[in-house]
Amino acid sequence: MLISGGVVIAVLAATVAYVLRDPAPVGYFTSGEAADRFAGAYQEAMADMPVPDRTIDIRTGYGVVRVYHFSGGPGPPLLLLPGRASASPVWADNMPSLLRLCSVYTVDLLGEPGLSIQQRPIATPADHAQWLHEVVQALPEPEVYLFGLSFGGWNAMNLAVHRPEKIAGVILLDPILIFGDLSAGVIWRSIPVAVTWAPRSWRDDFASWTANDAPVKDVPVARMIEAGLQSYVVKLSAPTRPADDRLRAVTAPVLLLVAGKSRMHDAAEVAAKAQALLPHATVKTYPDASHAINGEHPDEIAADIATFLS
Repeated sequence: MLISGGVVIAVLAATVAYVLRDPAPVGYFTSGEAADRFAGAYQEAMADMPVPDRTIDIRTGYGVVRVYHFSGGPGPPLLLLPGRASASPVWADNMPSLLRLCSVYTVDLLGEPGLSIQQRPIATPADHAQWLHEVVQALPEPEVYLFGLSFGGWNAMNLAVHRPEKIAGVILLDPILIFGDLSAGVIWRSIPVAVTWAPRSWRDDFASWTANDAPVKDVPVARMIEAGLQSYVVKLSAPTRPADDRLRAVTAPVLLLVAGKSRMHDAAEVAAKAQALLPHATVKTYPDASHAINGEHPDEIAADIATFLS
């Protein structure tokens, strides 16, 4: 499944929302019909996931967060954070190998297309951290490992910076805006798809471009992401890079897996910056991987996580 979660850039979505003077304080589906279209695509994509043994809706100060639990191997539990404009089904290719290691939680990010419901503005990095902190605190385990893809990686590290309680470690899969800036190419290519009325072909073309031109049509997760981009207006503050001193202060163990051919940023710069700021982190580059790394290398990712957890 060659599709990743990092398909919309928050700063551009926020800019477009400002230009159009949309006064809504929280994210929303543009109509009931749009919400139904997304729900259908979401359920179709969920059919590729294992059946969760628990479905949990966690009430936070910022809204209700949809979380799924999947029972797995004996290792410490993972909390999986998807990329922008995606949701729990984006992990379908990774679940078989991850569940051999440990139990897994997946979450639909608050303020993104999914089954979580935003009820309060999320306007600062501290706000992003607070709702996720409340989710982690609501889980019964004493500790969890965060595993974030793309924008989900930013959320994971942002939580480790602001509210590290109960975080046993952080696993970052080609994360954006932590150790490097976005490329000019991804910024400019995001502009046409940052509005809901853009034609579907533009959204499909951009999703394919982020996966280094891999086809995305007829892929359930790709259809879900496209439906979310078309149907849902994101009203979140744009992610910003954490200050170097805040990153140096992170004490949780970190595993960074970088896509060597990612078009989102300069992969070599990201790896070097991470190693400089977090000298005890484990940093590995997958030379041939695109930003759709989770669907391209699921077993290798699981093997690296197993080593990290042990």
